[in-house]
Amino acid sequence: MTEAIDFDFADTAAVAERRDEVVAAVESHAGRIARELALLQGGDYGQEAFNTPRGTWTVKYEGGALQYLRYEGNGGSETYVVSTKRQPDPTELATAMQDYESFVESYNDYVESRSGVLDDVSTDFPEPHETSGVVAERDRVVDRIREVCDEIAVQLHRYDGTDYGTFATTVSGTRWELKRELDRTSYLRVGGEGGVYLLSQYEPPAAPDVRQLVGGFEGFVESYNDYVAELESDLDGISL
Repeated sequence: MTEAIDFDFADTAAVAERRDEVVAAVESHAGRIARELALLQGGDYGQEAFNTPRGTWTVKYEGGALQYLRYEGNGGSETYVVSTKRQPDPTELATAMQDYESFVESYNDYVESRSGVLDDVSTDFPEPHETSGVVAERDRVVDRIREVCDEIAVQLHRYDGTDYGTFATTVSGTRWELKRELDRTSYLRVGGEGGVYLLSQYEPPAAPDVRQLVGGFEGFVESYNDYVAELESDLDGISL
């Protein structure tokens, strides 16, 4: 009977345990750097690279929290000292950690280089003009347009006898469409689908749009009047 061969092998538990202790300490320390970078750069997501004589350290953060800390040596080696994927090889970690202090110094220099960058920036800004006068003029014009359109809606409701309806025409090559509900205007849209709503149930038009389109409103009303005149003409020849 062959006796079992007893091979001794090294226990890696102690090495792995020490590796995990180092990574946890770095993650806590570099996590503070990640949070400071997020504050400095003004966003929850980003990354920054820091150069040292031996290589480059890259800090990536999401939601202000450290996602990874990567070390790339000048010789081309790459080690994720902190990562959400896996723990680093102990030997590679040891090599990277020889440069960790230089990484922190590079980060400190980065922050220091931005210290005082806004000292000469003036906050003596000019006063912004109020828009109340423009808004009042816009509302005056739009209110008058609505008065006219509501009267058109009343007449269309009386003639069509339906709860909903539209009147559409073309003015200088541009489509104008009035939609009504009963005898009230739902909207006046210029330019078809995706066009500008001069009248709407939701929000007023921009003042520049009113300025640009108000000249065509007269043509819209004239087109409506021509439409009514044609209806009257069609009925003139009818006798009972």
